[in-house]
Amino acid sequence: MASHRKPKQRSLTSSTARAAALLALTGAASATLLDGTGHAENRLTPAQVKAKVDEYQREAEEATEKYNGAREKADKARRTLEALRDQAARRTTRLNTARNALGAFATAQYRSGTIAPALQLALSSSPDQYLQRASLAERAGSRQAALIATIGRQERKLRQVRGEAADRLAALRASRTAAAHHKRTVQEKLAAADRLLGRLTLEQRQRLLAARGGDKAADSLAPATGRAARAVSYAYAALGKPYVWGATGPHGYDCSGLTQAAWRAAGVALPRTTYTQINAGQRVTRDQLAPGDLVFFYSGVSHVGLYIGGGRMIHAPRPGAPVRLASVADMPFAGAARPA
Repeated sequence: MASHRKPKQRSLTSSTARAAALLALTGAASATLLDGTGHAENRLTPAQVKAKVDEYQREAEEATEKYNGAREKADKARRTLEALRDQAARRTTRLNTARNALGAFATAQYRSGTIAPALQLALSSSPDQYLQRASLAERAGSRQAALIATIGRQERKLRQVRGEAADRLAALRASRTAAAHHKRTVQEKLAAADRLLGRLTLEQRQRLLAARGGDKAADSLAPATGRAARAVSYAYAALGKPYVWGATGPHGYDCSGLTQAAWRAAGVALPRTTYTQINAGQRVTRDQLAPGDLVFFYSGVSHVGLYIGGGRMIHAPRPGAPVRLASVADMPFAGAARPA
């Protein structure tokens, strides 16, 4: 009988069961993957860690240059936007002035009333006086027409300026978004490099940093002259200052920030990023290098130093490494430029 039947146990639906199984498999796979990654990183030799850290930091430097470029675009867009807004305000004032003048003219006409010219001549006791007034009225009408034409021009120009300001505002927002994205990339790459270095013993880290320490002195340096001498002198004065991404001195620098500041001290304005600095001035080959030249590295032109002669340069290498002397042969050479 129905009253004696045992209640059925509630079972999972097929979709719920599949979801639970998928979750369990995903969790297991994730745990295995993460565990495997951790073990793989733990098994890296110090040489492999060095190579991986160099890769992360080079990628961070590439992102830094993109950040610098995006920030430069944002700064230009902001300055242009401010100028356009000032221009729009001035044009609005001029437009309102013209409108007020036209309104005053119309009010004066309304108060004085109007009479047909032929009747005014007939009723006038002095035809000469009438003709004089008519001439004044004609000139007043010409001024009114000129005011109307001025208002039309001002309105059209104001609409144009406001449209340009809207476009510049959109460009500013896009550049700021791009800069924020590249900043996150820099931070992620540097954090990954720090995590790898953290897996080494203190002794291993010291050996690795010593191997990446760069040159301490420069031999057989050719003398610099003119503006190049001032740029080289500035770079020497910056030795030992920290690498700070996005910085142009005087307390810290990234690679292109150092070269820009050095040549700025020599009276030459360089663009902000490596991939724009390489097109500044005259391109030179490696065998034509002279002190003061900009030397670029890697296929993406993501690093730059200031050549000082003798096959050496001064550069801001990477986070954690201060401005220092190094050999041009330390990195894959990509090109050189001689600022004007």
